[in-house]
Parts: sequence; C-alpha cells; structure tokens
Amino acid sequence: MNKSTILLALISIFALSCNQSKEKKMTQAAYSIYVGTYTYTDTDSKGIYKITMNKSGKFGELSLQAETKNPSFLCFANKGENLLAINEINSLDGVGSVESYKIGDQLELISRKSSGGAHPCFVTEKDGIVLTANYTGGNTGLLRVDEKGNLSELLDVNQHEGSGSVEGRQDAPHAHSIWFQPNKNRAIAVDLGSNELWISTISDDKFNNAERIAMPEGAGPRHLTFHPSGKFIYVINELSNTITILKGESLQIIDNVNTLSKAFEGSSFTADIHISSDGKFLYGSNRGHNSIVIYAVLEDGGLELIGHESTRGDHPRNFSLSPDGKFLIVANQNTNNLVCFKRNKKTGLLTFVDETKAAKPVCVLFQK
Repeated sequence: MNKSTILLALISIFALSCNQSKEKKMTQAAYSIYVGTYTYTDTDSKGIYKITMNKSGKFGELSLQAETKNPSFLCFANKGENLLAINEINSLDGVGSVESYKIGDQLELISRKSSGGAHPCFVTEKDGIVLTANYTGGNTGLLRVDEKGNLSELLDVNQHEGSGSVEGRQDAPHAHSIWFQPNKNRAIAVDLGSNELWISTISDDKFNNAERIAMPEGAGPRHLTFHPSGKFIYVINELSNTITILKGESLQIIDNVNTLSKAFEGSSFTADIHISSDGKFLYGSNRGHNSIVIYAVLEDGGLELIGHESTRGDHPRNFSLSPDGKFLIVANQNTNNLVCFKRNKKTGLLTFVDETKAAKPVCVLFQK
C-alpha cells in the first residue's frame, strides 16, 4: 500500500469518526423523564421507570429504575437530589406509604414511611416539608425529609370531613392533591369528595387554621395550577369536566369553564392541569374525550378556548410540560403509551412528535 492510499484511508476514517461523533451529539438525550405507574396484576409494570428524549422530541429507551408498588405520583426533593414517590395502596394498617430515593444511575431506596391514609395519590415537597394527599383516607399527611433524603415519621394528619352531591363519588371526603401556594405560608388541599378546597397554614410541623372553600356543586375538584403572577388559581374538576377560576387573596370564584367540545356526548373525566411559564396558555387533560384542552389566558385571568388535541391514546391521567416549555408529554394509562407533542409558544397549539410504549403510565416528571 503506497503513501497516497494510506493517506486517503486515514482521511476516510477521520471523516467517518467525525460524522459518527456529530450524529451521536445530535441524538443524545436532552431530557430525562421519570414515569410513575400502576403495578396491578393485569400489567407488566414493576414500578418507577425512566426514559430519555432528544432535543427533537424523540423518545429513547424506557428503563426500570426501582421496583415498587403502585408509584402513581412522583416529585423531587432536595433540589432534585432525591425522588419521592407515593405507593397508592391500602396496607393492613389502613394506610399507604411514601418513599424517598437517591437519584443516580438507578434509584436507590432510602426510606419508606406512612402517608397518613389509604390510597395516597399525590406528594409534594418544599423546604424539607413533605405533604401527601390520601384519596380513600380523605386526608392529607405531613412529614419531613432531611438533606440526605431520609423521611421522618408521619408528623401530622389533617382529616377532611363532608360530602358532595354526586352519589358514589362524593359520599365521603377524597383528598386528591395538595399544593404549596407560591409566596405564601399556605397549603391548598383539593378534595374531590367534600367538593372543597382546604386551606391551611403550616407551622411547628402541623396543619393549622383550616379554611374551606366550596366549589360549584358536583364539580369534584382534582388538581390545580397557579398563574405565574400569583393573582389566579385554576382548579380542574373531574366530575363536571370544568375548570374553576379563583382570584385574589380571598380566592373568589370568578368563572367556571367547560373542558369538552360541544359536540362530545360520551362519558369523560378530567385529570391534570398545567399552565405555561409565561402564563399565556393553560392545558388540561380529558379522560374519555381523550384530549388535551388548550386555552389562551386573558389579562383578567379568564380563559379563551383555542381547541383540543387528541392524546393518541386512552385515559390521559397525567401530563407534563418540559422545563423549557417546548414539549408536552402525556401518559395514557389504558393504552400503555407515552406521547410527545411539540408546543408552539406563540399559539399554544400542539403538534405530534413521537410515542412509545409504557405499561400503565400515570405520572410523568421531567428531571430539571
């Protein structure tokens, strides 16, 4: 082999290496997403999963991170160093549990404690305080998590009371979520069964001064989101398929907006709700109608319907906006798939990008 041939071979190898490096860089993960699931006997799911997504919105491989039972809601703690998960179960002593994990190549279980009630379905953390919402228990629980991710024993429980007008769904309290109100020393619990918001201050590791705000009759409130300005709160109602808008310090109800298209005649129940970081667009999920409803947010806090986007699956229980607001990921529980949409920041509209299989996905959480 002469020198010219060798030189050409070396150039070709160098060019191929550069192209492979460039291709790898283009396809490497831009986002990591944790997926909470149901692990009932009719599913292959084993617990908490993780999936990557590139900057174009294409999914990577789904990998099991931790085997655990019914981790149906997830959140981060300690500025993303730890992952918290609830176990939506009713154990022998009548309560579910909350778990903490160390985040690494795999999730490493640190501790597991009582959530304070049966079938917990929500968990959140702020400044070391952990709050849970227990659906069947009809209450909220309070714990602490230290800097190493160790959970305390259960410190307090706020037992809800009351009922609503929808037989079979509102015969007793059903706490569905609880939220730290931004820039306030208050937590707002959303109770589908009592049809109310339960507002408490938290001090000395206890719930204090509970105030109750009634939602429209038969609403069945489930989740909420805060406008970035702090002036408005939007509560999505599972039973009436509406969004209730509340305004000001007193949380005065100013409107109640339908989430379904006028032509739809089937059965549907809302699930999740999120607002864009600029406060211009609001999104909600409809299970049955199987859509994401899209609204423009007006200056007075009102909502103007833009349209509906099919979730390309059945029972969209939970969805999430990417930290940069470019994408929206939906978990379709009954069709076992995750779907990615690209979000137009100017119009709020969604465009399908990709989908992948995931057994009984019920929570999606972007790692920041």
